Formats: sequence, C-alpha cells, structure tokens
Amino acid sequence: MFRRLYDWTVRWAGSRQAPVAMGVVSFVESSVFPIPADVLFIPMVLARPDKAWRYALIATVTSVLGGIFGWLIGHYAFDLLARPLLEFYGKMAAFDQLKSQTGDAAILVMLVTSGLSHLPPMKVVTILSGLVSFDLKWFILSAIVARGGRFYLLAFLLKNYGARVASFIERRMALVVAGLVIAAGLIWLGLRMM
Repeated sequence: MFRRLYDWTVRWAGSRQAPVAMGVVSFVESSVFPIPADVLFIPMVLARPDKAWRYALIATVTSVLGGIFGWLIGHYAFDLLARPLLEFYGKMAAFDQLKSQTGDAAILVMLVTSGLSHLPPMKVVTILSGLVSFDLKWFILSAIVARGGRFYLLAFLLKNYGARVASFIERRMALVVAGLVIAAGLIWLGLRMM
C-alpha cells in the first residue's frame, strides 16, 4: 500500500498541478499522510530551480497549517480520529512511548527533529502536541522554524548544487538524520540544564 502511495505522489511531481499537489501532500503529511512532501519537493526544485524559493514557501506554509490541523486533532478529537489513524499506521506503541516521555522541552525537541528529519514522524508529534495541550503559539513558531528551515535549506542546496545534493541525500540519508538527531539531542540537553 505504501509503495502505491509513494508512486502516486511522485507522479504528481511532473504535472502542471505539482505546486498544488505538493501543498496538499505537505499539509496532510503533517497530520495524517505517511509520505513526506520531499518526494514532490526535490524533483520539482531540480526541474525548476528558478522556483525553488516559491516551492519552499508553499511547502512551509502548508506543512505548518497541516501541523496545526494535527494539533487540533490531538487536542479535540484524539479518540475519534487520531487513535484509529495511529493504529492503522502501526504507530500507537511509538505514540504511547513518546507520550510517557513528554514535557514541554521534550515536545519542543521532537517538533524540531521531526520537522527537520521526520524522526519521530511529524504526524505523531503534531497529534501528541495537541493531546498534551502544548502551547499552540510555541507549536506554530517551532513548526515554522523547523519546517521552514528544512524546506529552505533543501531549496538552497538543490538550487545551487542540483542533482549532486539529491544524490548525496539519498545515499547518506541515515548519516544526515543521525547528525540532526544528535544535534537536537544536544539542544535538548542544553535546554534541560538551563
């Protein structure tokens, strides 16, 4: 099923409606969809580097709005909507484990790591943030910083270095993610010691 969703998402990258499709995928990825917006964003920027900043803006705004939607689901409709979705994706155990470790600092770190590297999945963190009533203003600010940072950094790298960066990201994704997780962990430790 996930392979079909992935293939369907990638097909949109070549269409005239690609910016709209990327916006929709970016929105739903932050709350319910398992495929990241990167599968549209990267090929779109590679094909049209002159529109990299526009695509980054679309992806950032729609991702933040989707995150707010996920927060609202967690806050107001967890049992009705979120629990069945998490069980469907097999993420309920991961969600329960994250919930048991949450405090404001932990939520903030998860929002940043999830926004930058998809670890833990963004939809899990947005729903969890709403469930534990994480301050919505801080939620929005951290989502703008993390998601905007991710999309604008990717836009810059892809616009200036093209396919070489895409190839590097694909080959070394585990190292890139590990580096981001370590950096986020250090930030979290720093915040905790303050």
